[in-house]
Amino acid sequence: MRLTGMIRKESLQILRDPSSIAIAFIMPVVLLLLFGYGVSLDARKVPLAMVVEQPDANSASLVGAFRHSEYFAPRLFTSLQEARQAFDLREVFGIVWLRNNFSNRLLGQGDAPIGVIINGVDANQARITGGYIQGVWQAWLADYARGRGLTPRVPVVLEPRIWFNAAVRSHNFLVPGLIAVIMTLIGAMLTSMVVAREWERGTMEALMVTPIRIDELVIGKLAPYFLLGMGGMLLSVVMALWQFDVPLRGSFWALTATSALFMLVALGMGLLISVVAKNQFVAGQVSIIVTFLPAFILSGFIFSIGSMPEPIQWITHLIPARYYVAILQSLFLAGDIWPIMLGNSAALAVMMVVFLGLARRRFHKRLDA
Repeated sequence: MRLTGMIRKESLQILRDPSSIAIAFIMPVVLLLLFGYGVSLDARKVPLAMVVEQPDANSASLVGAFRHSEYFAPRLFTSLQEARQAFDLREVFGIVWLRNNFSNRLLGQGDAPIGVIINGVDANQARITGGYIQGVWQAWLADYARGRGLTPRVPVVLEPRIWFNAAVRSHNFLVPGLIAVIMTLIGAMLTSMVVAREWERGTMEALMVTPIRIDELVIGKLAPYFLLGMGGMLLSVVMALWQFDVPLRGSFWALTATSALFMLVALGMGLLISVVAKNQFVAGQVSIIVTFLPAFILSGFIFSIGSMPEPIQWITHLIPARYYVAILQSLFLAGDIWPIMLGNSAALAVMMVVFLGLARRRFHKRLDA
């Protein structure tokens, strides 16, 4: 009865202050749209300068190969100097230079027939663009040789098969990780101001004199926000499936169960912050710094954990989002891989016990003070 009354009280508080509803349902939509469309590791329609010093049929054919590629948006220049000016102004990301006597050079008469210059400011984009240019050039060269009745001398033909993300779409990799980052922020923010609000409004003293037990108080505080957070998670999954066309190859029930476990971890982090901080503004700022930034940088959402320095890799074991990102990427792209799911779920269960236990202990001390 007391627990039901506490849950009803918090539910009415949510209805009176719709900011919690906005955090649970509007924030995921906004963040998914911003990061989903704003963050991409794919190279599409890269502006490329094509310098053709001596136009002929072969150079036109090669330019056509770049035009028909989904990766490039080529612009024609007649001199390297003009292309260099566009390159310096960052109007193009790279230069493909077809030198004089291009057709003769193809037959081995003189130096290399083409030169390639790529902007290396963005190292990752430069590597990707260089690989795409190499691919277009080799494919065109093979077609050119076959057109002349020649057989390209390639000792080994490598035909890679990419599993789990055959289309090599960065959205398929990023959006599940983005859901984990968003749920970390939302879960912590939903509860980070719960107790701080009671202190600011002077209602904490009223809670102290009620006969409610500490466990009932904690559960009553968390239950409505847990339902809100799970609603936000389901909305995020729906957007991932229909807005971003990310496949879900695993079990929906496994996704729901592991998400519920992670939501309890995030809510426990927020409740612990709320118990320590008596000011709603401070609690909100701390929740962003403590949850969102580590989840964004150290969870493997964008940056590979294996590429980080070893001390940082050890620190990532303290970030709950690391385990949830691994679970989501497995469920969305690979399916129910139980060794991954069970191992990471066990880590989340330990963190849930730690955060909720610390919050309860700190809450108890505050009520006794």
